[in-house]
Amino acid sequence: MILYGHPFSSYTWKAQIAFYEKEVAHEFRAIETEPPFTHYDELRAHWPVGQFPLIVDDGRPLFESSIIAEYLDQRSDAGPRLIPADPQAALEVRFLDRIFDNHFQARFQAAVAEYLPFITETPDLARVARARDQLEQVYGWLETRLGDDDWATPYGFTLADCAAAPALFYADWVHPIDPRHAKVRAYRARLLARPSVARCVEDARPYRSYFPLGAPDRD
Repeated sequence: MILYGHPFSSYTWKAQIAFYEKEVAHEFRAIETEPPFTHYDELRAHWPVGQFPLIVDDGRPLFESSIIAEYLDQRSDAGPRLIPADPQAALEVRFLDRIFDNHFQARFQAAVAEYLPFITETPDLARVARARDQLEQVYGWLETRLGDDDWATPYGFTLADCAAAPALFYADWVHPIDPRHAKVRAYRARLLARPSVARCVEDARPYRSYFPLGAPDRD
């Protein structure tokens, strides 16, 4: 199986964490963002939009990080069950997966985008402030849902945690999690200590200069 992505990409992390958790052997092909754009033509041959992560299994391409994780869960019995068998439990896991993608990742990415020169020449500070305010709101919401020493749901390490790890890692860089959100801070720390997540953190470390807001040294 081939995985196309980039080591610094949050959605690539989400797929990689699922690969590591499910112990699925694969070849990682990094899509370089500078010339000669290694593997980019291969990626676009499978998905003309050119977004990643994308996997190819026996010639069949699949993309979107949640779909990739669920596919790996169906393919491998190793590691934790990423989507619980119980329909109601599965619904809760998928719900939180969408929360982490749409209300954490989307917010920090909106702030980061304001500092990317190929998107805008001058950051819109009002948009940045709005994105940070939205992150503050969802931190508070998450604080009310988390336990003291577990994962995102009561069902063990799941797809929701695969999504939460990169979402909270980078969101905290854009808008640091206030100490009053103690459960969120502790949950982020537990995620970063998970071997599958720690491996992604280390593999991405050489690319921290790419982060336009300045990557903090604490992680």
